[in-house]
Amino acid sequence: MSEAICTKKAPYVVEAEAGKTYYYCTCGKSENQPFCDGSHKGSSFTPTAHTAEKTGNVYFCGCRASKKGALCDGEHKNL
Repeated sequence: MSEAICTKKAPYVVEAEAGKTYYYCTCGKSENQPFCDGSHKGSSFTPTAHTAEKTGNVYFCGCRASKKGALCDGEHKNL
């Protein structure tokens, strides 16, 4: 697999806890979206670590096209 899978043309809204690190799935194969479950093993993909700066909603990218890495930048509107 050389291209990430778009799992959702919208962000995943997650209630994040300040200081906690979340591991975002970059391949799109995880059964635990938007988080990594190790499904990328054997590919060139690795999860992206995101540490929440504050408690509250975080918008993780569902389409895998964001230029902000793990976080949604609205790119799904152009797909």
